[in-house]
Amino acid sequence: MYSIVDIETTGNGILGNKITEIAIFKHDGHRVVDEFTSLVDPECEIPYFITGLTGIDNHLVRNAPKIHEIADRILELTQDTIFVAHSVNFDYKVIKNELKILGIDFTRKKLCTVRLSRRLFPGYRSYSLGKLCSALDIPLMDRHRARGDAHATVLLFQKLLLAQGADAIFKSFLNARSQEATLPPGLPKEVFTSLPMQPGIYYFKNDKGQIIYVGKAKNLKKRVLGHFYDKADKEVQMCRETSAIDFELSGSELVALLMESAAIKQHYPLYNRAQKKSTQQYAIFCYEDRNGILHLAYNRLKLVPRPLATFYNLADCRSYLQRICMSEELCPKYCHLQENVSSCSHYSITSCGGICTGKESIEAYNKKVRSAIAHMGRSAENLLIKERGRTLEEDAIVLIRENRYCGYGFIEKTMEIKTLEDIEAYILPQKDTVDAQRIVQSFIQRNPESILMFDTVHELPVSNER
Repeated sequence: MYSIVDIETTGNGILGNKITEIAIFKHDGHRVVDEFTSLVDPECEIPYFITGLTGIDNHLVRNAPKIHEIADRILELTQDTIFVAHSVNFDYKVIKNELKILGIDFTRKKLCTVRLSRRLFPGYRSYSLGKLCSALDIPLMDRHRARGDAHATVLLFQKLLLAQGADAIFKSFLNARSQEATLPPGLPKEVFTSLPMQPGIYYFKNDKGQIIYVGKAKNLKKRVLGHFYDKADKEVQMCRETSAIDFELSGSELVALLMESAAIKQHYPLYNRAQKKSTQQYAIFCYEDRNGILHLAYNRLKLVPRPLATFYNLADCRSYLQRICMSEELCPKYCHLQENVSSCSHYSITSCGGICTGKESIEAYNKKVRSAIAHMGRSAENLLIKERGRTLEEDAIVLIRENRYCGYGFIEKTMEIKTLEDIEAYILPQKDTVDAQRIVQSFIQRNPESILMFDTVHELPVSNER
């Protein structure tokens, strides 16, 4: 038995979406055996654009039953049936959420007539209900009203049942392991199954081939599947629009982050919010107090007149300053890692020489601060980051030249590298953006063992190797 369903809603996303009309046709695989259609009082205002689309306004539903008054009828008609709809996950999730609010657990097997149509009627340009009905000569009356759309879905479903190879396709779709009910309606299953379980970036594309989302992952297949299970409004809408997925392997998470950042700035996808906003930067600076003691401190970059080192999040800034404080045996109090204390008592930095208690002279302490500043100044060098490649035979490399991010590339492990110019031949040039700098600097702060340093622009020393 099947229950073929269509709903109209207030259009406020999945979790805020309220049903304004519902139609259910109970079908035994040969014919309709029962039917139910009703307007529904959503107990909230219906937006004007929804009224313009469906014709359903606040006045029309004023005396309609509320969802709790028809819940039993919905459960009765769908009990022991397979839930069928065009883009089934939308209708199913809205109904499930409405019943959940009433304390009712709603679980049914699902079939999507969009996905079934793509498999059994391949080759059409669009699989929207209106265009598919027109192509298949299915009458569609009262478009964007629940009964009209549900009745057209019934006629489409009956054609699908009679299509060549329907039995095998239906069985495969109903197999709990097939993931057919989980995948977006417009996405062919073979596109998803072809995704590797490796690090890289992925592109969600709509039916026009436009990139609508770019993401990165350590495991591409697992991360993409996570989007399909996510019930957030943005995720549900994005997945409904996804018709294709492309990907690029990166070998490592670092390169994936850099590839993702560049792709977002190149394509500016509709559903990417991260990296569209300006990144808050922080900086370390030095000043002398009234006693002549040199302080190292940090603040937002725009408030720092002469920055010694720049960072793209506060955690990295503090972490770097802590390492400088420890390596140069500075005082946590005068590095502003502890505030409002008479003398330092940092839980992990115990190398202070006693400037805060008068045991160390100002001259001796300031000499160490100047050494620390010189160390930070030397950070403007040429760096090469080596990470895992896309295969066991290669390494991924990221090049920083004179503190500027130059790009990334891949190189065979057996390739002999002697100069910076040798490396540049394998680098895919990239823009030195704020976000790319943030990604690189954050990695450097956390993974110093992965960094190779160049003393000059021509020589490649073997140092700091993993």
